[in-house]
Amino acid sequence: MAEKTLNEIPPDLRRMHTKAVEAAQRDNTDYAIALFCQILEKEPALFECRKALRAAQFKKAGATSTGFFKKMLSGAGSSPQIAKAKLVLGKNPGDAMAIAEQILNADPNNSAAHRIIVDAAQALELPGTAALSYETLSKNSPKDRDLAIEFANALAAAGDVTAGENNRGEKILMDLLRDNPTDGELNQALKNLSARKTLDQGGYGALEGGGGSYRDILKNKTEAASLEQEKRVVKTEDVTERLIGEYETRLKTEPDNMRLVRSLADLYTQKKQFEPALELYARIKNSGMGNDPSLESAVANTIVRRFDHQIASLNPFDANHAEQVAKIQAEKLAFQLAECQKRVEKFPTDLAIRYEMGVLYFQAEKINEAMAEFQKARSHAHKRLAAMGYLAQCYGRKKMFDMAARTLQEAIKEKPVFDDEKKEMIYNLGSMLESMGKKAEAIEQLKIIYEMDMSYKDVAAKVDAFYAGQ
Repeated sequence: MAEKTLNEIPPDLRRMHTKAVEAAQRDNTDYAIALFCQILEKEPALFECRKALRAAQFKKAGATSTGFFKKMLSGAGSSPQIAKAKLVLGKNPGDAMAIAEQILNADPNNSAAHRIIVDAAQALELPGTAALSYETLSKNSPKDRDLAIEFANALAAAGDVTAGENNRGEKILMDLLRDNPTDGELNQALKNLSARKTLDQGGYGALEGGGGSYRDILKNKTEAASLEQEKRVVKTEDVTERLIGEYETRLKTEPDNMRLVRSLADLYTQKKQFEPALELYARIKNSGMGNDPSLESAVANTIVRRFDHQIASLNPFDANHAEQVAKIQAEKLAFQLAECQKRVEKFPTDLAIRYEMGVLYFQAEKINEAMAEFQKARSHAHKRLAAMGYLAQCYGRKKMFDMAARTLQEAIKEKPVFDDEKKEMIYNLGSMLESMGKKAEAIEQLKIIYEMDMSYKDVAAKVDAFYAGQ
C-alpha cells in the first residue's frame, strides 16, 4: 500500500474531507476529528488527512494541562486500548491505527499510541505516516539515540533527501553527535543516511537510462544492500533467506536476545516455515517478553496461515479435494473460534473482539450465538454499522425479515458515504423486502444502487427485468 493524495480517493470521501477541513477552520474541532477518523478508517493511506487529524488533535489539546498527574491518568486510562491495538496489530494494522487514533484524540502526545501507528504504518508501507508519529515520539524523548536513528531513517524513507542543513534526518543525528562525538552507532547511522541520500538523489537516473544498478552508486555495496533490505517491509525471497541465515548465526551467540528471536520467527512465518516459527514464539512466551499482547496475535496469525497453506498445498485434481478443503477449513474455523473466545474472556468489555466473535459464529452457522455478539458490538462506534449489517443477515437466516429490514434501514440512515458497505446494506434491504412480498419496495432499493453503480452484483439484471416486464 502506498500513501495516497486526495485525488486518488473516491469523490464522497473528498467531500467529507472538505467538510472536515472547514469544520477545523471554524474551530468545530470535535466534528472535524470525527470526520477525519471516518475517512482514515476507509483510506488509512491518505496522508493529508492524517496530518490534518493530527493538527486538530493537538489544537483540541492545546489549552489543556500537561502536568504529571494528567499524563499519569491519561496513560492509565488508555492502557486497555493500547493492549487491544497491540493484539490486532499483526492481523490488521489498519484497525490498530484506528484504535491508536482514538487514544490520540484524547492525548495526542501518547507515546504508546504513536509507537503503534509507527509499527502499523511500516507494515502497510506508509513512510510519511510513520515519520509523522516519529516526530512526536522524538519530541517526547529528545535524548533517545535509538529513537533518533529510527526517526532519521523514517524521514529518509518518506522522501526527505534534501541536501545540507535542510535534511532533517542528518540534522537530527548531527545534533546528537555534537554531544556524543565518539558514539560509534550514531556515526554509522549518519554514514548510512548519507549513503541512502546519495542513492535516492542520484541513482534513479542511471536506472531509468539502463546505466547500471543503483547499488553501484554507493562505495560500499554490501552496506547499501543490507541497509535497504533491513528496512524493506515486504522482502523478496532472496533477501528473506539472507536475513534468516544472518539471524540464525547471530542467535548462536545471542541466545537471550528475544527481539532477535521474534524477528526470526516472523521471517520463518513469512517463508511458510510454520513449525520453527511456532517453536520460537513459544520460546519468547517463556521469557520476560511473554506478556506482550502482540505475541498472542502473532501466534494465532501463524497458525491461521498454516491452515491456509495446507489448503493451498492440496492437489486440486484429487477426487477428494473438496472434502479435504472442507475438513481443513472446519479445523481452521474451530481454532479461530477457540482463540477468539479466549480473548473475549480476557477482555469481556472489548466490543471489537465481540464483533470478531460474532463474525466467526456467523461463519460457523451458529446464528443465535452470532446475534448475541452483534447486538453487543452495535454499541461500538466503529463496528456499529458492520455489526448491524450482520445482525440483519442473522434475522434473515431466521426468517425474521421485518426485523432485518428495520435494522438495515436504521444502519443505512447512519451511513453518510455511499461506499460498498452501504451498497451491500441497500442490496440486502431489497432482498429482505422481496422476501416479505414487498416487490415494489424491493426494486426501489435496487434502483438506488443502479443509479450510482449499475455493475454491482446482479442489480442491472434485476432492474432491467423489472422495466422490461412493465
